[in-house]
Amino acid sequence: MAELSTLARPYAKAAFAHAQQASDLAGWSVALATAAAVSQNEKIGELLDDPQLTSDARAEKFLAVCGDFSASQQNFIKLLAENHRMALLPEISHLFEALKADAESTLEVEVLSARALSEEQAQRLTLALSKKFSREVHLHSAVDESLLGGAIIRAGDTVIDGTVRGRLAKLAEAMNS
Repeated sequence: MAELSTLARPYAKAAFAHAQQASDLAGWSVALATAAAVSQNEKIGELLDDPQLTSDARAEKFLAVCGDFSASQQNFIKLLAENHRMALLPEISHLFEALKADAESTLEVEVLSARALSEEQAQRLTLALSKKFSREVHLHSAVDESLLGGAIIRAGDTVIDGTVRGRLAKLAEAMNS
């Protein structure tokens, strides 16, 4: 995975710099997410691997499926096709979103809990995480009934395990030390 990230990073940075200069971060975000989703389609994968197609033909067919992209977004896709980097689109989109979130001082947080969070719990958690990370937090919650209780919070590279199972594991580790 590190190799894909290394290859995709310059493209993501270039797309981000252009989008920021054009004041179109949201438009580029949508375009890259769309392109990433299209590139993961099995039939599109076969198209991208077809050795009989030129890079221009690959890009044109790909863009026909993607829909309405701006001229600069189309040029970006053509550049990826020319450099045989279309398979990097999901990683480019992911890195672009990270750069966008950093520039906008936002943070996407995923909460996995044993039971659904109430509106009040979600608001308190959002406020606490906003203070902790000094960013605007966008909270996404999901329920995992296999958890005994508590929650797992994923915020970027940070994982906070507040589950009963996690706390019991920490207690057992402390007792065995």
